[in-house]
Amino acid sequence: MKALVVGGTGPTGPFLVNGLLQRGYAVSILHRGTHEIPEIGPEVEHIHADPHFRETLDEALAHRKFDLVLATYGRIRFVAEATVGKTPRFISIGGVPCYRGYYHTSANFPAGMPVPIPEDAPLVENEAEERFGYLIASTEHEVMRCHPNAAIYRYPYVYGPYQLVPREWSIIRRILDKRKFILLPDNGMALMTHGYAENLAHAVLLAVDQPQASAGQAYNCGDEIQFTMRQLVEVIARTMNHDLEIVNVPGGLPIRAGAQTPTHHGMVDIFKLKHQLGYHDVVSTVEAVRRTIRWYLDHPLERGGDMERRLLDPFDYDAEDRWINIAKEYQNKMTEVIVRKPGPSAHPYPHPKVPGLKRDHRNR
Repeated sequence: MKALVVGGTGPTGPFLVNGLLQRGYAVSILHRGTHEIPEIGPEVEHIHADPHFRETLDEALAHRKFDLVLATYGRIRFVAEATVGKTPRFISIGGVPCYRGYYHTSANFPAGMPVPIPEDAPLVENEAEERFGYLIASTEHEVMRCHPNAAIYRYPYVYGPYQLVPREWSIIRRILDKRKFILLPDNGMALMTHGYAENLAHAVLLAVDQPQASAGQAYNCGDEIQFTMRQLVEVIARTMNHDLEIVNVPGGLPIRAGAQTPTHHGMVDIFKLKHQLGYHDVVSTVEAVRRTIRWYLDHPLERGGDMERRLLDPFDYDAEDRWINIAKEYQNKMTEVIVRKPGPSAHPYPHPKVPGLKRDHRNR
């Protein structure tokens, strides 16, 4: 059996490639060749071509056929078109921004998205509504047109090694820099679905194992247990043995500390994946975060380098200190307000002491 993985060197790539090898596939990966990773062994063929263009795909795949194509990177619609007649099985990786309201929450009423978001929730319908989400949604339609029995996966934010925008680094670096405080908008309580790379790869490989059940289906995926940003900070701080005080600030401030701190929830429903294909996390969320932290401690980002710039986190500690002082002053002023005390607290349901009375001893 032959499998082609388009991509293969990103966060989920090595888990997908090695999972296919374990299933007996002869695996080829098609990528630009700009970097290689040690997790992929020499038995894997590398096809160096740019998967963003139809002409480069046609040239690279001429006269070749595969039992399975797994498209994780590039312009997926072109990959789908270029592999028509070259494979009986196509699995596509897209993303949850295809849902209406993911980026522009006001597109829905009430603002935001349903919690959790099922696969049949409305998708972005046109570029005017939101261009990136529309491109993902329209690509799904093109995939199904080219490969009617394809399986489509909607990735959330992926965490783990080789993430191009590692959310954890904003927290890790502040701890390395001996910061004592971290600012979190809205107390860091909003929930956004994330998925550890190994867990997401496991979810995709379930479709490889169950081609009939997954044919023509779209699946949300992500970890079974989700952390708020506040919980993520707590796990990272404890793993790095550092006391880090969380300071709550209003949403809307241009704060990137910790990144990925939305005001609205962005939780997808993975019920379908679990009950159709039997998905369960292979790595617990706490352990997945700890593995990610250890990897970035061993492979730290260059200070001020390209990867850090992608985070859009200025690491402006002077500005943060000013915000912290303002936030603490605000909290102190709030405590100065005297609030009229309500009546004595009691359970709302009546508990009569004597039978036959319409009201109990607390007049309930």
